[in-house]
Amino acid sequence: MKIVAIVGMTGAGKSEAASLFIENGFTKIRFGDVTDEEIKKRGLKLNEENERCIRELLRKEHGMSAYAILNLPKIDLALERSAVVIDGLYSWEEYTFLKSRYGRGFCVVAIWASPKTRYVRLATRAERSLTEEEAASRDKAEAEKLSKSGPIVMADFTILNEYSFKNLKKEVNRTISALKEKD
Repeated sequence: MKIVAIVGMTGAGKSEAASLFIENGFTKIRFGDVTDEEIKKRGLKLNEENERCIRELLRKEHGMSAYAILNLPKIDLALERSAVVIDGLYSWEEYTFLKSRYGRGFCVVAIWASPKTRYVRLATRAERSLTEEEAASRDKAEAEKLSKSGPIVMADFTILNEYSFKNLKKEVNRTISALKEKD
């Protein structure tokens, strides 16, 4: 059993890294899908304001481990078939919840990129683009309200994603090789 959770600030390259894990046989669980599904269920427009509102509401209802708890059935089902990559670990509480449940079978990969690099990416991405102000506001909220720094600090692997997709791919493949050696 192996679960790799990817953590990083918005625009760091978590989804791109997750896609590379998929190419290596992992099944992807995107924590943010819970937010998107709730927004659609409520008939709201998919935008940063509604996403933030729903994220906060779900955490108020289920606690700060909400996304880990709500995705648990998907994770356990996927583990029956393959290793799992979680796209978007958000909080310290999610980290501790998953670590206590899966123990040594759980590890974290942090993807890091500078705010300047991330804000350029976010302004130009096709889906869910953010202005620099929206991105900075989200960074502040995630740092202050989610304790997102905890999982980043405790990551088993850290990948710098400042340069190119080619470089990201090389680093992710190196990480996957290291994970296979640990098994």
